[in-house]
Amino acid sequence: MTAGEELIVLEDVTKTYRLGEVDVRPLRGVSVSIRRGELVAIQGASGSGKTTLLNLVGCLDRPSSGRYTLLGRDVSGLDKDELARVRHETFGFVFQNFCLLGRASALENVELPLLYGDAPPRRQRLARAAEMLERVGLGDRMTHNPGQLSGGQQQRVAIARALVTHPSVLLADEPTGNLDTRAGADILELFLKLNAEGLTIIVVTHDPAVAAKTRRVILVSDGLILGAAA
Repeated sequence: MTAGEELIVLEDVTKTYRLGEVDVRPLRGVSVSIRRGELVAIQGASGSGKTTLLNLVGCLDRPSSGRYTLLGRDVSGLDKDELARVRHETFGFVFQNFCLLGRASALENVELPLLYGDAPPRRQRLARAAEMLERVGLGDRMTHNPGQLSGGQQQRVAIARALVTHPSVLLADEPTGNLDTRAGADILELFLKLNAEGLTIIVVTHDPAVAAKTRRVILVSDGLILGAAA
């Protein structure tokens, strides 16, 4: 596939959870496509369905109905093991709370995803982790643990960890939510740089100011797509 081709296609996707005797439907028929090389925001208020949508896109969950095509493959009905394999091969994840190991160095945190599957030798893992830390501007912080880093630096470590498997798509869930304004702006600038290098990035946010920094905004409300704006 080349830049501009459809990478992710959801067609009339729903998600229903059973809570006791009540059915909860966070997604009620979503159709959307994302092309390779895009920088897209999924924007909505708390409870709008945006995080459920991210979970489905990232193969962390399966739709209750509808069709999800990823890289030309229908992944709607894959079992948990198959979803895990697709997820590891395709996506890098960045979360609001960084999700770093407190006693591990930045280098060791970034190395972690390379320990799954057919792990390369340790020397190769550390070399690749070091390369990713250099890429996000933390070449001088490799031996620091999270407690020795600012919030913005911790999020850069998390981004380096997400990049170390060379994913096709970076998924970021409220990536600036725990950062001050300046650190948040720095993270968004890093996303713009990575996108300019060809990486497809999807940012989930409730913040219009964050969404405005992306190339396209998908508005979600009450489990439905309200629209998409360039």
